[in-house]
Amino acid sequence: MASATDPTTQASQLGAFSSLELRHLAALDAVAIEGTFGKAAERLGYTQGAVSQQIAALERAIGGSVFDRPGGPRPVRITPLGKLMLTHARDILAKAQATAESLERFKAGEAGRVDIGTFQSVSNVLLPAIVRQLRDEHPGIDIRVFEEESAIERLRAGELDVTFWVGPLDSTIDYIKLLDDPYVLVARRGDFPDGPVRVKDLDGVQMVAFPPALCDGGRVDATFAAAGVAPVVVFRTIDNGAVLSMVRAGMGSAIMPMLAIDMKAEDVLCTHQLRPDITPRQVCVMWQAGRTLSPLAQRVIEISVDAAADLAARQAECRTLTPRPRVA
Repeated sequence: MASATDPTTQASQLGAFSSLELRHLAALDAVAIEGTFGKAAERLGYTQGAVSQQIAALERAIGGSVFDRPGGPRPVRITPLGKLMLTHARDILAKAQATAESLERFKAGEAGRVDIGTFQSVSNVLLPAIVRQLRDEHPGIDIRVFEEESAIERLRAGELDVTFWVGPLDSTIDYIKLLDDPYVLVARRGDFPDGPVRVKDLDGVQMVAFPPALCDGGRVDATFAAAGVAPVVVFRTIDNGAVLSMVRAGMGSAIMPMLAIDMKAEDVLCTHQLRPDITPRQVCVMWQAGRTLSPLAQRVIEISVDAAADLAARQAECRTLTPRPRVA
């Protein structure tokens, strides 16, 4: 036996009813309110003949009369079938109006939900400014942020609208590069002479590091291997703050991307450029290739570009070999 939700069953049940249009229901409502076809036509901005045609189409679709027509100037009277249909018609018209309003708000970026993927340093430094501006512009929106290693897989699966990640990736992902994020050596003041530090001078030096499986950890380890350098790694963690805390505590130095470094005004830490440089990571905002983005997702991308440009300008001003606080 076919269920009520089976498409064939639904089509059979709808029958001629599927030919109904919102204008037919609006005509029913207007005639019921005004009492005559003529006044209903004035209310809707139609001719009286057009209203008559719409009521006739409605009656054919539902298989019965919705009004008794006494003729002459006397008002029409709604039938029992008409009363039943009017109740549902008004519900449908109200839902249609609410839907239209919701669509307009969505198109204007004033409503809806946006799901954003991110990673630790972007969450700490770049994303707060983006979220703050988005909320200021559109107070009623629903913003969801996910910081996890599976962000790219979730983006490909359509579970995220946009994500911040290090790129570029393959052709299934479209992106805009937001900034180049250079790697620097972070150390306690006085541990190294002022100025750049050569990678080969880190041979045998105690280091705090990211895990090799992490993008940054793998890139730094590969740099050491290519230079024939073997530092002594005394602690590995995925947490940027923990790396900095361990360096402050004297456990060792660390190589980190600038975006991950949060130094205090009177910090014991300083940064050194590396010689040779490690290729900077490209911090990007990404979205699924070929996917139509919502107005909110498009706005996230636009705000991200502006926020990254502002951050890059401030980092350029603050980048120095003496310890200075970085403005997040």
